[in-house]
Amino acid sequence: MPVDTEKLSKDIYETLGKDNIEKVYNCMTRVRVILRDKDEKIIERINKIQGVMGAHDTEEEFQIIVGPGVATKVATRINELIKNVAEKKEVFDGEKIHREIREKNNTPIKNIFKTIASIFFPLIPGFIACGLLTGILGISAKIYPDVVNNNIWQLLAAAGNSVFWGMNLFIGYNAAKIFGGTPILGGALAAFITHPALKTITLFDDNLVPGRGGVIAVIMVAYVAAKIEKYFHKIVPNTFDLFVTPFCSFVVSGVAAILILQPLGGVISNAIGAFATFAVAEGGAWVGFILAGIWLPSVMLGLHQIMTPIHVDLIANYGVTVLLPILAMAGAGQVGASLAVYVKTKNKTLKNTIASALPVGIMGIGEPLIYGVTFPLFKPFITACVGAAFGGAFIAKFAVGATTIGISGLPLAGATDNILAYLAGIVISYVAGFIATIIVGFDDPKENI
Repeated sequence: MPVDTEKLSKDIYETLGKDNIEKVYNCMTRVRVILRDKDEKIIERINKIQGVMGAHDTEEEFQIIVGPGVATKVATRINELIKNVAEKKEVFDGEKIHREIREKNNTPIKNIFKTIASIFFPLIPGFIACGLLTGILGISAKIYPDVVNNNIWQLLAAAGNSVFWGMNLFIGYNAAKIFGGTPILGGALAAFITHPALKTITLFDDNLVPGRGGVIAVIMVAYVAAKIEKYFHKIVPNTFDLFVTPFCSFVVSGVAAILILQPLGGVISNAIGAFATFAVAEGGAWVGFILAGIWLPSVMLGLHQIMTPIHVDLIANYGVTVLLPILAMAGAGQVGASLAVYVKTKNKTLKNTIASALPVGIMGIGEPLIYGVTFPLFKPFITACVGAAFGGAFIAKFAVGATTIGISGLPLAGATDNILAYLAGIVISYVAGFIATIIVGFDDPKENI
């Protein structure tokens, strides 16, 4: 049944309190709210609203899970409702409150992870589009090997590789912007350390390597360049700032990039790639079991964000990331656990929540199931991790790789180098999560969870 977003928006707005909402925004599946005051029963009241799949209080913000597409519409409408009364009332300094809460609850490590993730977030649609196209072409080549000689196939192959071909430039641009520098300087420096002409140059008896260090080096260079640019802005007179600052920033950062940052990035990148491939190759099923089993808690702690540059770097250096298919089993285990809850629960509201959240969970969007079903019940959250672990072990055993990031669940199958093994891993996670939940059980709520 289609969600009545107008009614849902008003219900949430009125339940939270017309004068209690400070700021509203959204991500893919959640409406995120900064509130002036929160009472102990706010989650219970929100969960009773038809269309809400769950609620979660992170202290710095209140999150309401309503599903993909709906979240954007609801957040937009609530902001419209707030705007209608804002002109009649004194504006509350919510930005200051928000900042104070973030400073109190956010750790430096989490902030670093969030910053790094924000560099890659704008690129994800490109990764998805090009990665899926590359996956489809790979499947067609396996079925009809001669198709690789077709001009159209070759043209599409070039298109599928385009985002990865220009990836360092995009990352350099975004990173410089995030770090407070001039974006185009970050992009230009990324182009410089990726330039093909570097391979013809030798410095200190060392042959320069275009793209050495991959995205790790690019992020480091963009960060240093932003710091250097800020320094020059402070010391260069305003009259000459437009000319001197970008020139000096580029030259100094470029020298640092070639002599220090790119070689250092190369060491880090090679170490990450070697460790990941060695761990999966040598550790096999046990490594997959552990990684997939701990992934859901890692996501809830915000630690998952650091994996984005690692996935991208693995794809750039090896053509695939062997970690993403393993970690994707976490969502599959959760689907299996939620199915078991659906079968056993007598709570109609919980059944409706699961029925609404399962389709998007199967497609790789797990927040509605996490915050609306498994985590509030807790035991199914643990058994979901168990299901994920078994699927991850199977995936690692077959060393399944993915050519893209940004997607999970069933859609990722088309972008893997072993579709059958990946699908088998998903089924194993479904079944293991389901059986574990049936065996362990859970406390069936008599009212909305």
